[in-house]
Amino acid sequence: MLISLIADYGTGDPAFSEVTQRLLAGIPEAQIHWLSVPPFSTLATGFWIAQLGLNPGPRQRLIYHNCAPRKDDPEARRDNEGEGLTYALLPNGVKVVGVNAGYTLSFIKDHAKVLKTVNVSRGGSQFRSRDVFPPAAAAIALDDLSLLGEALDPSALPHVPGDRVAWVDGYGNIKTTIPAHKIDLAPESKIIVRVGDVVSDAIYSDGSFKVSEGTLAFAPGSSGWNDVNGHAIRWMELFLRGGSAWERFGKPRLNQQVTFSKG
Repeated sequence: MLISLIADYGTGDPAFSEVTQRLLAGIPEAQIHWLSVPPFSTLATGFWIAQLGLNPGPRQRLIYHNCAPRKDDPEARRDNEGEGLTYALLPNGVKVVGVNAGYTLSFIKDHAKVLKTVNVSRGGSQFRSRDVFPPAAAAIALDDLSLLGEALDPSALPHVPGDRVAWVDGYGNIKTTIPAHKIDLAPESKIIVRVGDVVSDAIYSDGSFKVSEGTLAFAPGSSGWNDVNGHAIRWMELFLRGGSAWERFGKPRLNQQVTFSKG
């Protein structure tokens, strides 16, 4: 079984090793891959849950995610209580177990065949993803669904915001939450793009490498999946050929707003 562990512990943080040990205690034969997102970035968490979960992979897969800013209640916490644990079953059989916080379920809510709460404690530890949740995740991965609770209403979960920075890859390409199918521009159109407070000229392209060296392209990127009707969803990227779009825009944080207009 492949387990994708998505969390905001920090790249290289030993917390990943601690949680891995607890998951392997319940599923000794599992292979666990780590993916670190920035602190409290539920948008990035939700994006990667969908990107990994809705695309091809091994038949037996679990996505275990933890990004819990504890913003569901601004009052003082009792016993480290935070957002509750949830379970989703994707159309391809991938199981998703993790905290319902912010946008963590937004990208998959309309794809999930099952979307339910998990009946485990919401408190008991500052480090719930290590101390409280792994036994439940392991049980669900092994088809023990006895802990499942009430169904979640997808319409009550936040929609994906359609104008944000979702991720920045190792090349400095900026992945956005702007759907490619909603762009009504002719190829090679000149546009003005704003990310946060920084503005730049760009060229709309239907393929990132169809621009010359040093040109900022706004193009359908490498990330996406099929919707419930089998239609391809692609997300727009900002791509600076031979450079870094992230640096061009002043190294924006995830979740910053992205807008564009005809040049």
